Amino acid sequence: MNRQSIFFTISVSFIISILLVIVSFLILITHDYRMQEGQLLDKYVPVMKMVNRQENSSYDEEFLKSLAEINYKLFTQMADINAITYNPQTKILVEKIHPKHDDIFRILTLNDKNYIYMKKRGETILIEDNNTTNSNSHIYITLVFAILLITIILVYLITLRKLMPLKILKDKVKTLGDENFDFECCNLTGKDEVSLLAQEFKKSAEKLKSLKEARNIFIRNIMHELKTPITKGKFLTQLEQNEENNEKLKSVFNRLESLINEFASIEELISSNKNIEKKFYYLDDVIDNAKDILMIEDEHVISKYENKKLEINFKLFSIAVKNLIDNAVKYSPNKEVIIRTQEQNIIFENSGNELKYPLENYFEPFFSNEDKQKDSFGLGLYIIFNILKANNYTLEYEYLDGINRFICKKDESSTI
Repeated sequence: MNRQSIFFTISVSFIISILLVIVSFLILITHDYRMQEGQLLDKYVPVMKMVNRQENSSYDEEFLKSLAEINYKLFTQMADINAITYNPQTKILVEKIHPKHDDIFRILTLNDKNYIYMKKRGETILIEDNNTTNSNSHIYITLVFAILLITIILVYLITLRKLMPLKILKDKVKTLGDENFDFECCNLTGKDEVSLLAQEFKKSAEKLKSLKEARNIFIRNIMHELKTPITKGKFLTQLEQNEENNEKLKSVFNRLESLINEFASIEELISSNKNIEKKFYYLDDVIDNAKDILMIEDEHVISKYENKKLEINFKLFSIAVKNLIDNAVKYSPNKEVIIRTQEQNIIFENSGNELKYPLENYFEPFFSNEDKQKDSFGLGLYIIFNILKANNYTLEYEYLDGINRFICKKDESSTI
């Protein structure tokens, strides 16, 4: 693992924390046992001295009665003593052995009762404490430290789980250089910092994807749209040079310049989320401008619309109308398009075959590649969709009695 990694730092920090907890537990439990041992010695040493004061180990009735008064019972029979001392369940709480005389002093516990065991000069006695009150503090200490240790481990695992998406995020960010903009990773609905970071990276990836898409469409559209004026210009160069042809040739070059400006507008629209500037324009002016851009004769466009006033971006909306007219004429057997209005909506009609796929499919860029057609609705409708959306319009489609109807539907009222 990289020592400069945040995961390495966190792992080391948690290991140190666990070690400190374990060391603290050992110190505290050792201190607790020593405190418990001191308390037991303070309690039972006076009893041991009282027994030792009896001369010749004569324990008369009066002495036994005095022990009973303070809740102690004396065992002198070896059978009774062995039954306690050799019981497997008997535990030694305290043990003291004299270094010279081999005298033994022990405090035993069995069945929640304490016993004082003494072996001195060959004599063995056992005293039962009938008022045993052993401290269980070490149990509580162990429980507290177990809870603390489990809590630290859980916090560590939760922290790792929260930070683990960072590794995935790092790998995903690396792939951005390879133009892999599919950025589905981590929890994008969470509110923690890692999830928020992933959301921001996803937005950046989508922005980069949009920019790449815009560049591709920009180039593709240039190739498509410049074909008509270039072909017309080449044809004019082969004709006799006179004033009329020169004017037509000049108009071709003016149209080429206009197309370049339009492409720049389209690229800016698709690659950014900025709100476009909109003003009020008459529909008649928009359609006339679209026909000029398309360089199409008036007889191909049949006007049956009401000259409404629209709140739009004139340049971009003209491009959308131009593409709708171009598609309608191109795919119509009679090379005609009828433009109508219905309330606030603008309708483009042409005879021809119905679309093979749902309209939404054609909104995807380069959808035309799927059917291998050189000239299809794919690129044009993608541009139309984005321009209409920016102008608060949506594009709908219906096919009735052999007629294709593309409807530019206004989202909000803007006509007067």
